[in-house]
Amino acid sequence: MLRNRSLAGLVVAELVSLTGSSMTFVALPWFVLATTGSTAKMAWVLAAEMLPIALVGIPAGSVIARLGAKRTMLVSDAARGPLMLVIPILHRSGHLSFGALLATAFAIGVFAAPYFASARIVIPEVAGEDERAVARVNAVLAGANQIAQIAGPVLAGVLIALTSPSTVLVVDGCTYVFSYLTIALVVRAGGRVAATAESKGLFAGLRFLMHDSLLGPIMIAACVINFVVQGIIVGLQGLAYFRYDANAHVLGYLFGAFGVGALAGALVAQQLAQRADLLRLAAFAIVAMPLPLFLLSISMPWGVAIVVVGAFAFFIPLVNAPIIGVLTVRTPAALRPKVMTAVLTVATIAGPVGFLAAGEALRSISLSTLFVVLPALLTLGGLACAGVILRGGAPADVVGVADVAHG
Repeated sequence: MLRNRSLAGLVVAELVSLTGSSMTFVALPWFVLATTGSTAKMAWVLAAEMLPIALVGIPAGSVIARLGAKRTMLVSDAARGPLMLVIPILHRSGHLSFGALLATAFAIGVFAAPYFASARIVIPEVAGEDERAVARVNAVLAGANQIAQIAGPVLAGVLIALTSPSTVLVVDGCTYVFSYLTIALVVRAGGRVAATAESKGLFAGLRFLMHDSLLGPIMIAACVINFVVQGIIVGLQGLAYFRYDANAHVLGYLFGAFGVGALAGALVAQQLAQRADLLRLAAFAIVAMPLPLFLLSISMPWGVAIVVVGAFAFFIPLVNAPIIGVLTVRTPAALRPKVMTAVLTVATIAGPVGFLAAGEALRSISLSTLFVVLPALLTLGGLACAGVILRGGAPADVVGVADVAHG
């Protein structure tokens, strides 16, 4: 697949950009935690970056349809690079207030939703409309993502220890510039989407999802699961800071292990997507995914905790790649921009609440309790989602969706 020039360019751009983002994902909350000692403030910063995804996600579908996926990705990278540099500049000058930090994180998040959706919408244009081909490409991109998850946190931990979190943010800003140039020069896809009757209306994508007997319930379950997953991210930061003596290296290793496990899962998903039943694969993985996390409720050496985190992350691509493959091909081309942004919005709308809830919870409960409650909630959500997946369902009635879209 990587002999495809546009696909190769897309993978390289994602790899570099996501490596920088993975570094920032470690460095930014660590900076807040180290300077304030407050898990609540750390959670507010994480929530501020995710909140715009929920707020602008659905309107972004109309923007992508008009600009095209490639141009939307370019605009997003062109905006996020300079915005990322605002934080270290203000910090160096002594003007980085907590309010300014929240505002900058929010502004960066505004461009995340259109970029992510565009990166998935462009896949059928470079790989074709076959469901399994799209699932395989998503697995390849997941692999690139997980390589970034391995390299980024480890590099972040080293740079934080040698320099400062601000240095990491500068590096991330530069990766957006690289991504912009790569997509602009190499990727040949992502034209404007011709409107049809069923794609009209701001909420056409959301209505399509809600009228699909399979995709609608999956997205509702994904919203609940995402709420819990964000709490787990806060919990991992807390593990490194409180249980492992505020060791930035351990923090990098924990998130690096997340990447190693997910990379292994992506490689397995890329192979299984060629022959396995995609929905059954996703149903199995989503139930197995939270089980290792219960072990984090027990005090253990950080080396063992790394293995546990990796085992949890292994199952994530086995859920995402099949579901995104089915979702993409199941959706009419004219509706994809609005459906993808609706999916992103619904899946992340509870994320900021998850960050805030976990941050506040750690002020009154222990890490051990947190890592009993969160895996238990994730298991319940996974079982509900697996039941929907295995039950399956016919695609939505496009005529009915078109009628609703006009309403």
